[in-house]
Amino acid sequence: MSFLRIENLSKSYQLRKAFGGRSKEQVHAVDNVSFEVQKGETLGIVGESGCGKSTLGRTIVRLEEPTSGRIFFDEEELTSKSQSQLRVVRKKIQMIFQDPYASLNPRWSVMDIVTEPLREHHMVMGPTALRDKAVELLKSVGLSAQDLDRFPHQFSGGQRQRISIARALAVSPEFLVCDEPTSALDVSVQAQVLNLMQDLQAQRGLTYVNLDEIEVDDDERSSGLLVPEELLDLCAQLGQWDSLWEKDHLLGRGVTWTTAGERYRYCGPDAT
Repeated sequence: MSFLRIENLSKSYQLRKAFGGRSKEQVHAVDNVSFEVQKGETLGIVGESGCGKSTLGRTIVRLEEPTSGRIFFDEEELTSKSQSQLRVVRKKIQMIFQDPYASLNPRWSVMDIVTEPLREHHMVMGPTALRDKAVELLKSVGLSAQDLDRFPHQFSGGQRQRISIARALAVSPEFLVCDEPTSALDVSVQAQVLNLMQDLQAQRGLTYVNLDEIEVDDDERSSGLLVPEELLDLCAQLGQWDSLWEKDHLLGRGVTWTTAGERYRYCGPDAT
């Protein structure tokens, strides 16, 4: 039984004319995507910039409304639910955004940022209980209680992403969509954040969908689908996934591979 199942998911945007009004033309950001993720598994989706990865992630968590298709989480269909009905589900599904600085309110302290989901879902009440929970969350991502009263601009990029992860973990989710969680970080910090996410997955039994970027040049695009060896070499240039791969575990579609329960799928514009 799949923990997450996506069936023929599409998301299109209506173009607007230069002087107002709507055009008949549409941009198809996500077109007929289907996949399944098992509980406790990591599914990596990699593709070129602009191929629709972020839109796919935001549509899965219903921050964007799908144009068509269905989303099932733990055998429960999400596409038919209203925003009020989704409140219960949102405690189980959270998202880590690409830019940790842009996704954190610069006017809020770390205390306010980390405890916002707890206040929104009425999970912890009272200032003392909230502060204790915030300290627990910060420690779980390698930060300290002294960081609670600081503001986002006072942290490095890696520390800000740890704050974003702590916020996502506040409501004890079971499933995380991670939109290029290390792309805005220095190479020296990327491995630290990825190791943290692996540790949290082992401790909490989390299920991940990781979205990441890959560069494909014109020769590779014109030749159609990349062969697995070339794809692995290109991905290794990102410096993020190489420790997770084994070429012996390729699944045979040429764009999907697995190792130790983790699967990766190339979803560039030429994927079939």
